[in-house]
Amino acid sequence: MPEVKYRPNIGAPRTPANEEPAEERAHDFRPVDTGYTKADAIAEANRCLDCKKPLCMDGCPVGVHIPQFIEKIREEDWAGALATIKADNLLPSVCGRVCPQENQCEGKCILGRKGEPVAIGQLERMLGDMADEVGEAPECKPSNGKKVAIVGSGPSGIACAGELAREGFDVTVFEAFFTGGGVLTYGIPEFRLPKAIVKREIKGLEELGVHFEYNSVAGRLFDADELFNEDGFDALYLAVGAGLPRFLHVDGENLPGVYCANEYLTRTNLMKAYEFPEYDTPIRHGKNVVVFGGGNVAMDAARTALRLGAEKVTLAYRRTEAEMPARRAEIHHAKEEGVEILELCNPLRFLPGPDGFVSTIELQRMELGEPDASGRRRPIPIQDSEFAIPCDVAVTAIGTRANPFAKLCADVELNRWGLIETDENGRTSNPRVWAGGDIVTGAATVILAMGAGKKAAADIKEKLIGEEA
Repeated sequence: MPEVKYRPNIGAPRTPANEEPAEERAHDFRPVDTGYTKADAIAEANRCLDCKKPLCMDGCPVGVHIPQFIEKIREEDWAGALATIKADNLLPSVCGRVCPQENQCEGKCILGRKGEPVAIGQLERMLGDMADEVGEAPECKPSNGKKVAIVGSGPSGIACAGELAREGFDVTVFEAFFTGGGVLTYGIPEFRLPKAIVKREIKGLEELGVHFEYNSVAGRLFDADELFNEDGFDALYLAVGAGLPRFLHVDGENLPGVYCANEYLTRTNLMKAYEFPEYDTPIRHGKNVVVFGGGNVAMDAARTALRLGAEKVTLAYRRTEAEMPARRAEIHHAKEEGVEILELCNPLRFLPGPDGFVSTIELQRMELGEPDASGRRRPIPIQDSEFAIPCDVAVTAIGTRANPFAKLCADVELNRWGLIETDENGRTSNPRVWAGGDIVTGAATVILAMGAGKKAAADIKEKLIGEEA
């Protein structure tokens, strides 16, 4: 019989996400989105135009062969679809949930020019979640006798580890915390990325032969010289992130009840403070919570506060909602759950109540002036516009900067912001040391960090195997 030519269902609407009701999910840590069913995935795959020149791939920092895995979904070849993704991306369950597809693969989709793009992220997530059902561990090449140390088990570190392990390298990942995943574990809440998924991905790397050494603080317990000269490693990849919080530097910021987002989310996500005293780490459960910032971390903190029992959560931002760098989906979910956005205001000081804890915040209204270096209009204070709002818990989520572990661990050149200087392949000024992720770029996305890890792994392979030849 002649082969039936595929005809895309161009007129079909984008298959909607299966989201839990906002009024229910805002009070616990259940996942917001339960994911596509197989029927949903097939329906969505049938919208793909199967372009001869797939621009969606240009938008993927790790080069996943998107049209190929979508074609396999249409054929209901679930194992083949997952294998296609994992050839380029070992963390599809993670990326499908937290990557900004709207600015990457879906942002390039031809369908999106006149309507809704194919839901590539949902399809990727659904396949990743099927790993226990249809997945097989990728094949690894025989050992090549080379040892690589990786510092940091966040997205960049584990992406690099997985790529190297598949190429026959002996890989050890050193992690400062007692568990793996980095920001995937301590920074992203359970309702966006269940920790069981991160653990499953780490287990998958262990099955590839990657060794994990926890409670290992680079620069304090060991440095690069010890790794090379005493432990016999041939190369080092630094993926320590840039998790040192920025502060507002206003009066009262050190009052009890005022948290930086790093502490607030780490206590909640990693240390399960919401289940105190069953878990050791407590957290203050405020009734009037104010979060400062406009990025994804600010949204995570605000939505976490709701789930910790806050009666009112206000997200204060010095620009307008239109300038917020957070994903549109995260802003939508936050507002849907009840977070109130207070635009064009900046904190002046925190004031204590009779118990010594923060009880009031004084703010100043702002207006937007000319664009600054980021391309966004600069906020300018309005004279005599001060006002106050009640607050018994405040969270600052205004960005992060480089921590000192990289310099303590290895002799590498840093820029004026304390980030590591590298070339396009992650090579540092030290010929045996590579680096990637937020410690090179500053705070960025999970998938960009993974792309850096993958690129560095390819360069490490070329350097070390080339030396042997």
